[in-house]
Amino acid sequence: MQKEKLRVIRKLKGYTQQQVADYIATDVSNYSRKESGDVKIIRDEWDKIARLLEVPVEDIYEDDDATIVVNNDHPVYNDSSGTSAGSINNLNNYNNIPGSIIENLQGYIALLKEENERLKEELKNTPKD
Repeated sequence: MQKEKLRVIRKLKGYTQQQVADYIATDVSNYSRKESGDVKIIRDEWDKIARLLEVPVEDIYEDDDATIVVNNDHPVYNDSSGTSAGSINNLNNYNNIPGSIIENLQGYIALLKEENERLKEELKNTPKD
């Protein structure tokens, strides 16, 4: 399972896969496989990545045994505890995307809008030659 929370926060914080790979002492192709869910991220690596990104581990951690289950044509996210995201997150137009990812992306969009406004103001106040 792809580590969406990790990927979103890594990008939000402005880090490349190469930078994270260097920090946890692995090569970028191995880190890429870790982030895509093809290779397990061990606890020590989760801790190191959280320190680099300056977030609690809980903000980026996703269980390796989480799966997408399709039932009656409605994708439902289930984790090993048997809890479905439908009971935690409101369903959205992208039923297979956990609500926490949507929230992170919405926060990122708001941050980008603020930065865009700041840059517009800066550009407006820049002396013209």
